[in-house]
Formats: sequence, structure tokens, C-alpha cells
Amino acid sequence: DSVDEIKKRRTAAARRRGDTWVVSVFVIIQIGVFIATMLVNDCWNNSHGDCVLQALGRFSFQPLPENPLLGPSQSKLDEMGALRRSLLTEHHQTWRLFTFPFLHAGVFHLLLNLSSVIYVGVSLEHHFGPIRIGIIYALSAFVGSLVASLFLQNMPAVGASGALYGLLGTLLSELVWNWKFHSNKISAIASLVFVFVCNFVLGFLPYVDNFASIGGFISGFLLGSVFLLSPQLQPVAPNKGGLIDYGVKSCIKLKLKQKLDRPVLRIVSLILFSLLLAGCLVAVLHGININSYCTWCPYVDCIPFTSWHCKDTETSCETMVSNAQLTMTCIGNGNFRVFPFTNISRARFNDLCNLIC
Repeated sequence: DSVDEIKKRRTAAARRRGDTWVVSVFVIIQIGVFIATMLVNDCWNNSHGDCVLQALGRFSFQPLPENPLLGPSQSKLDEMGALRRSLLTEHHQTWRLFTFPFLHAGVFHLLLNLSSVIYVGVSLEHHFGPIRIGIIYALSAFVGSLVASLFLQNMPAVGASGALYGLLGTLLSELVWNWKFHSNKISAIASLVFVFVCNFVLGFLPYVDNFASIGGFISGFLLGSVFLLSPQLQPVAPNKGGLIDYGVKSCIKLKLKQKLDRPVLRIVSLILFSLLLAGCLVAVLHGININSYCTWCPYVDCIPFTSWHCKDTETSCETMVSNAQLTMTCIGNGNFRVFPFTNISRARFNDLCNLIC
């Protein structure tokens, strides 16, 4: 019998290790979307070779003043499905709510975001299974899109961080409701805070939307309160560290506790999430812009720097062509630049005008 028990434990452990397919699928999709974005961006041809890491050719990056995160241009982010106020409210392109969570602003954003998703998501999926974590990931990403839409300005925004913060909110809810049963509380809190702060600071740079992160975090906390009160538990050695770490005795207590589930907490959390989802959806469909009522809100998503500003202003430029050179002058501030080419698309013209202004 002891041999059979050992085999059963090993089989169960192997099954749990394999139950991270949801996180893996989302990570692969996001990497694929970023590769496709850089393929469409084609800096070498569209920007006449004015690129970072030119040796990459078609996959080289826009100049750092244009995209400090090593990524595509504004127009190509728009083309791939980024959110922008005018595209959502004037052109009614609501499909962008579903593409927005899969886009990254650049390599730095991609690496930090996906490494955080893997670090947090794999641990959660080990303990709670792929179905529940998959539902939380998807719903947090969508609510993040809705919340971001209420604060949009007329520059492209991407929100892959919304789903990550959904996982962080889920982790926080699990820590809060099962606090007494964790054997390594400090390590779990420190890891959560570190991932939260690093990704939120990155959101102050252009194109990365912090409001999606806020919406995803709130959604993740509420959904975690609904779904994660009964994890798929297994005994864990007391000295083992990790994001979710139950001691052996605590694991037994928590199993007993699950028999006395908290239906009121689940119901209240579900009602609050439903109100959040419905309220944001109605507000987005009515084109509400919270920035009109909150002058400091844009600074939650942006810190002014020499290469960019946080003001939502229309840009326009004058052009002059001479000797195969293009001179562009910003009407708003008088800045100008001379480019050694004249054949550019309208989308690329807007990119350069925004850069100058």
C-alpha cells in the first residue's frame, strides 16, 4: 500500500506540474503578437534606416526618443490594435478593447511583463488549477481595457499589464483570506510588492497604460475572492519558499476550513465585480472621459520628461521640401527637424510630427 501511495503522490505531483498550460499559452500568444508587431513595423524600410540595432533589419527598433522601450512606432501600434481616444470614440473601433491586452510597447515592456506573468502565474496555477486562473487572467485583462478606455488620450496605449495585475490582485486576495495558513508571509508580500512596483514604474513611460493595471488589479482581487478560497492543496515542506507556501499543519487546517466555506464573501465579491464590469462597460459605450473631470489623472500614467510630455494636445506640422530633404516644423512650439528623405506615408508623417512637437 505504501508503494501505491508513493506512486499516487508522484502522479499527482506530475499532473500539477503540467497544469501550467494556461499561462504558457498566454505567454506564447503575447510573444507571437510582439514579433508580428515588429514585422509590421519594419523600421528599416518605413523609417529609412533610422533605427536602433540596425543589424536586425526589419526587426530593428524605432529611435529611443521615439520609443524609449525599444519597440515600434505610434502608427504601427495603432495598426496592431492599440487604444486611442479618437479611434474608440469617433471611429467606434471597439474591437481594440480585445487587442489592447495583447500588445507590448517594446522589448523592455515585453521582458518585464512576461517574466512577471510566469513568476506569479505558474505559482497560482500550480495551486488553483488552469481553469480558474485562465478565467481570472482573461476577465482581468478585459476590465483593464475598459478602465483604461475611460482615461485615454490621443496617443496609442497598450495594456498587457492589465492581466498581470489581475494575477497580482488574485495573489493578494489569496494572502488576505488565507493569511493564517501561510508559512512564509514576508517572502510572499515582498515578492508581490516588488513585481507590482517594477511594472507600475514602467507604466510612467510612453504607451504603457497604468490604468489598465489598476483595473486589472481590482478585478483580480475580487475574482480571487470568488474562485480561490479552495485551492488544490498538497503538503509542502515547511522550509520551502515561494509565493504560495502552506506549512504541513496549516495545509491540514485549511482543508478542514474549506468544509466551512464562506459563501457570503464569494457572493459579495461577485456582485462587486459584476458592478465594476457593468459600470465600466456602460461608461465606455457612452464615451465618458474621466480626464475631463480629473486634471491630475494623466500623471498616474505619465511622468513628463525631456523627450515627451503628458498633455493631450493636437499636433500639426508644416513641411518644406528642398534638395531631396524634408523640413518639418511644429506649429505649436516652433521646433523643426531636417530629414534626408521626402517619400513618407501620412502615418509616418504623424509619427515624426508628434516626435518634434
